Amino acid sequence: MIQDSEKALARKKRINAILTIVLILVFIAFIFPFIMVVINVFKQKSDIMRDPLALIGSKGFTLDNFPNAMEKMGFWRSFTNSLIVTVSSTILTILFSSMTAFVIVRNKWKACGILFGLMIASMVIPFQVLMVPLVSLYGGIFGVLNHRVTLILMHIGFSLSMATFMFHGAIHTNIPLELEEAAFIDGCTRWQTWWKVVFPLLKPTIATVAIIDAMAFWNDYLLPSLVLQKKELYTIPIATQAFYGTYTSDLGLIMAALLLAMLPILILYVLLQRYIVEGVTSGAVKG
Repeated sequence: MIQDSEKALARKKRINAILTIVLILVFIAFIFPFIMVVINVFKQKSDIMRDPLALIGSKGFTLDNFPNAMEKMGFWRSFTNSLIVTVSSTILTILFSSMTAFVIVRNKWKACGILFGLMIASMVIPFQVLMVPLVSLYGGIFGVLNHRVTLILMHIGFSLSMATFMFHGAIHTNIPLELEEAAFIDGCTRWQTWWKVVFPLLKPTIATVAIIDAMAFWNDYLLPSLVLQKKELYTIPIATQAFYGTYTSDLGLIMAALLLAMLPILILYVLLQRYIVEGVTSGAVKG
């Protein structure tokens, strides 16, 4: 019996070692492109072309890529456009989807069930199917393209179903109905109950939705490229196309632009990751 337990323990250790090695290799594969960007952003174009894996180029360490990239892509203008679109779309998506989920969960109307079913069904429709009708309708008929407000409303429309689905589960599982009944007894209206009681308890879900949607809005290239045609309205993903020429591209400037585009999302993730962990663990223990 002792030998069998020792063999099982040794087998378990071997399996754990193999899994650890596999996970390390997968992690390296995922993080390798980011490492390449960080390494090459401080090298000149010739050094990147000659040896992209070298930590320092033959011409030494340089910071020239950052100001040159910012000037060529109009970084501050593009950054402001991306910030306005991302922040507005994310905040409005969180507010509208949480209100929608609250109404659907707390009302047993047949219309609520139908609406929720339609929203879930709409999540499987690929954007490419709607791309051409979207541009034809809003550009050719209504003429409302080339406006940030149009892009913000489109972002909200495409992200509302997923966010509502997430808030629906959070409210249904983690928000006791007794809290809302107590708020009604104290004189709160339905609006006040949602804003003062339900919404503050959804912080982990809000953080998760904020990161998912903010990353999607900030990095989105296809939809802004269809809606925004004026250069002064370009977001950062569209503005980075200035570095790609027909026959050649300046890799140093591209690396600098990519790193500048990544930093805001990385900062947002660092600030909100604590709430995501809370969201994952909040339902693990029952009081």
